[in-house]
Amino acid sequence: MDNLTHTLTGLLVARAAFSRLPRASLICILAANAPDLDVVTALAGSHVYLDHHRGFTHGFLAAPAIALLCAAVGRFATKLSPPQPFPWLLAFLAALAASLSHLALDWTNIYGIRLLAPFSQQWFRADLASVFDPLLFAILLAFTLWPLLGRLVNQEIGAHTRYGVGSARTALLLAFLYFAARGILHERALASMNARLYDGQEALRTAAFPHIVNPFRWRGLVDLPTTYRILPVNLLAEYDPDAGRVLYKGAERNPAAQAAAATEPFQSLTRFAPYLFWQTGADVVPEEVFTVEATDLRFALPGEGRFTAHARLNAYRKILSSEFRFTPPGELPQPR
Repeated sequence: MDNLTHTLTGLLVARAAFSRLPRASLICILAANAPDLDVVTALAGSHVYLDHHRGFTHGFLAAPAIALLCAAVGRFATKLSPPQPFPWLLAFLAALAASLSHLALDWTNIYGIRLLAPFSQQWFRADLASVFDPLLFAILLAFTLWPLLGRLVNQEIGAHTRYGVGSARTALLLAFLYFAARGILHERALASMNARLYDGQEALRTAAFPHIVNPFRWRGLVDLPTTYRILPVNLLAEYDPDAGRVLYKGAERNPAAQAAAATEPFQSLTRFAPYLFWQTGADVVPEEVFTVEATDLRFALPGEGRFTAHARLNAYRKILSSEFRFTPPGELPQPR
């Protein structure tokens, strides 16, 4: 999830269960964002970031260490009059809850998370939401701001009350119910695709990727022996297995593609992408310079340049350049 969503979640966790903890908001906001410290790996290149993002710092093993670090920051930011002790255990539990909220949110979306790192690099993902979910963000933001309105009203009438506990708990409950509903709709989308044959063939695998806003619309992917099918799935309309786009496999066996596959950007993408589509072609001077592209079909279609490894080779299959791109050159990066 994007860091604004993580920040709002951390703040709501602090209000919902740890409102009596000194610096609870600071501790929980830090812990809700701390797993993304692996962003520093982007300094070594986009393919290095792809290899390490949502790895060790997003694993269950790192969560207690992150929580302890954030609790320590909260302690140093808190001025206590002796002999008043700092509630270390409560601060640790608050930071741990916020840190685990980060892992839970990242698991829900199509990017995925390596929860068992560093012992396993297996990706876990629920495909329930986009990397940025505006409906979820709106829910969290509304219940974050609601206590401010209540405070203004109570100041006008002279009432005194605790602010934000009930609205925070309501927001977290609604977020849970929102993902539960999306999970039911996701299973319905998969069932629609799995119930059909495609040119007389059963699907090897199917996947349904969420629409950024409409929970009843999904982008279906059907993996067949020689093709991928990208299909619209509208749960409010009849499913058409012949709609959408057909992508023919096989380019990955091209000698130029095999040479590109040995480069680090392509290897990083291959480790990351469960649905990888390859393309080869001539570039600039036909028969002298060749291009190879591999695209992660969760995030883009071929030719769009997003989540794509790109290589240029000469006629002797010598690599002239190889890179991984989250977005095409000139476009702003998207939250991940």
